[in-house]
Amino acid sequence: MKAHLAHNLRDGRFQALAGAAFLAALTFVLPALPLTRTGVSVLAVVDITGSMNVRDYTGADGKPVSRLDTARAALRDLVAALPCGSRFALGLFTERRPFLLFTPIEVCADFAPIDGALAALDWRMAWEGDSRISAGLFRSIEMARSLDTDLLFLTDGQEAPPLPSTGGPAFEGKPGAVRGLIVGVGAYALSPIPRYNDRGREIGFYGAGDVQQENRFGPPPADAESREGYNPRNAPFGGAAATGSEHLSSVREPYLKKLAAETGLAYAHLDGPAGLGAPLRAAATPRPLAGRLDLRPFLGGAALALVLCVFLLPTWRALRFPRRPTLKKA
Repeated sequence: MKAHLAHNLRDGRFQALAGAAFLAALTFVLPALPLTRTGVSVLAVVDITGSMNVRDYTGADGKPVSRLDTARAALRDLVAALPCGSRFALGLFTERRPFLLFTPIEVCADFAPIDGALAALDWRMAWEGDSRISAGLFRSIEMARSLDTDLLFLTDGQEAPPLPSTGGPAFEGKPGAVRGLIVGVGAYALSPIPRYNDRGREIGFYGAGDVQQENRFGPPPADAESREGYNPRNAPFGGAAATGSEHLSSVREPYLKKLAAETGLAYAHLDGPAGLGAPLRAAATPRPLAGRLDLRPFLGGAALALVLCVFLLPTWRALRFPRRPTLKKA
């Protein structure tokens, strides 16, 4: 009897079933383990002005994709990758101020409304045509401060109308008081800006005469006296019409880096729809998130695997190594 029992204890199938029973029993008594993860709380403000319609990205199918579509896809990818417990708020920027769509909400429990809001972002939501980047950024920083979040500001950096020769407004806040990231959206080469009619239909591209090429408010630039037709009183900017490339667009990276240095934010260029995760984690404030790790699904799965091995392994062996028929001696 003892020899039979010892033989059963040494049997691999018995040991596997005993292990499965032990793992199954643990699922009833093992508590979840405390776990601390690192998340973020971020306000994303998206530039939806006209230059964001420039199609200077390439999609997976090889077709041109607009800056706004690429920024939207990058945000959807980012939210899907954030750890549960992280919080996300969304705003739009046009003219000179941001507009908050919703305050910070949890990215897992509220993933569907966040993803739906991002998918619905459209340039037609803009309420003004101007694009005063620095003013919008400074107000977005103040909005993020009031919400107790970091800031993710996505823009191509093209000021419309152009900045005067004296530059843009000065940042009056404390640099670094709000952490976050300015994301430069767009290619480095100049591209035409699509033009739409009052019904939202594309009718071509902006030409040199369709946009303001130079800001002629305030004092004239340093080279004003060398311009044709210059008169200090009647023509301080020269007598000829302004020329330039403001009807074309590229990411204004030096300008955005300058704004980042003034405000204490980090800067990163958006290379594609999956390029926000790493730079945001490097720039954002780490926020510890209390959580739990439930091991019961893993233990139950291991127990089920052992049971399946016991009952299926003999069948697999029989199919893999069939017995050869023995020949009877004559």
